[in-house]
Amino acid sequence: MILPDWPAPARVKSLMTTRAGGVSHAPWDSLNLGDHVGDDPPHVAANRARLRQQLPAEPGWLRQVHSPRVVELGREPNPEADASFTRETGQVCAVLTADCLPVLFCDRAGSVVAAAHAGWRGLAGGVLEATVAAMQVPPGEILAWMGAAIGPQAFEVGDDVRRAFVAQHPAADLAFVPHPAAVPGKWLADIYQLARIRLGHAGVNAVHGGGRCTFNEADLFYSYRRESVTGRMASLVWLE
Repeated sequence: MILPDWPAPARVKSLMTTRAGGVSHAPWDSLNLGDHVGDDPPHVAANRARLRQQLPAEPGWLRQVHSPRVVELGREPNPEADASFTRETGQVCAVLTADCLPVLFCDRAGSVVAAAHAGWRGLAGGVLEATVAAMQVPPGEILAWMGAAIGPQAFEVGDDVRRAFVAQHPAADLAFVPHPAAVPGKWLADIYQLARIRLGHAGVNAVHGGGRCTFNEADLFYSYRRESVTGRMASLVWLE
């Protein structure tokens, strides 16, 4: 697992799993935590049980749909959303990813935590900004940590993706470079830079993490772009 490198208050606990340490067989080998990717349900249950040993409670799993919807944990069962938050001790916010960007949040006082799943659609749709708003604390008091996602040398996108971001924030143009093979209409995108730009506009400037690549680090991470049929990692945060 990865322990986030951010200056969170002592009562804020967080982690991101890797693909190692579970029981699933290829192509989900081995610590697949996604129950919607074709893996054997008993294997997923065993993997989740192993993760549960590191946590104070069962994570608040979401039905992720690349939306900007944020929910408060405990308000509804099995919610369809792409981010969650809590102010309650022992409740675990969690998101699943395999190239998309996981972002964990807390405030400097350690009174609220949140987790967001940001694929390019959710990122462009405002899931990070919605998460910041849902936390209901001054944005300048919020810390964010970006977990492992597809890196800027591997994240190929089309003109539509670039236009979606640049239309909202012109500075996003800096997060795109032409495809090295000069493929018309294709770009390489830096999802970490895009997230920093959007968080900055939302007033969150204490942003940590980033720099890993799920696509290129095959020994550590699942990657949907690399393998198509693959597992999912979890990024989790809670108050102790």
